[in-house]
Amino acid sequence: MNIKKHIPNFVTLLNLFSGCIAVIFAVYGNFIVAAIFVFAGIFFDFFDGLLARKLNVQSPLGIQLDSLADLVTSGVVPGIIMFKLISLTVDAPDFASYNDSWNSVFHWQGFKLSVLPLIGFLIPLASAYRLAKFNLDEDQQTYFKGLPVPANTLLILSFPLILEFQNNDIMNSIIINKWFLIGITLISCYLLNSKIKLFALKFKDWSFRANTMRYIFLVLSIVTLIIFQFAAIPLIIILYIVLSLSDQKNIH
Repeated sequence: MNIKKHIPNFVTLLNLFSGCIAVIFAVYGNFIVAAIFVFAGIFFDFFDGLLARKLNVQSPLGIQLDSLADLVTSGVVPGIIMFKLISLTVDAPDFASYNDSWNSVFHWQGFKLSVLPLIGFLIPLASAYRLAKFNLDEDQQTYFKGLPVPANTLLILSFPLILEFQNNDIMNSIIINKWFLIGITLISCYLLNSKIKLFALKFKDWSFRANTMRYIFLVLSIVTLIIFQFAAIPLIIILYIVLSLSDQKNIH
């Protein structure tokens, strides 16, 4: 039995395990702990691919398992978080007194479900579609076509973290706005499945000439994080897209 070939798959399962725990905390509205486990899952997601390449044990099974784990950690979890955030924009916690025609309430055996926050679950649907396309696309070895699901997850996670840790009235009023959240949901779904080519943070060597855009991106991202903290994450995603669009001829 070749144990070596199973090591990356075990790390992938740690990604899935982290995602499952994150789901539990996200459902109960504990976004901070959910974020911690999502970050752990994204780390395992990066590390499993690195291990597979270093050990030279890449396999079709590993590719499929990786996408299934990502769907939970970077698809279902941000969908739940967006559902909960949009729910915060509803007047009553149990949704009962909200009369907007876009947000009618279903009652079933004492359970009340608001329709509007369900828009947040477009994120796992778009993520699943993006992951399925990625598995079938042989071109995306050195670049991404559309926003990677972990990057989209970090974007969605940044909003509850901004609310929790930065306590800025202007940012809070923007985030707790149903139209802003719905807009972010629709934009993220588009970006996930767009045909925009985005550079991957994979270094074939460490030379500045071959990785100019990557080094620029990393330096600007660190500076932005230091200055803006969690509010930097949406700015970094925008920076990533802008730099990629400006360097399309070198992305292949």
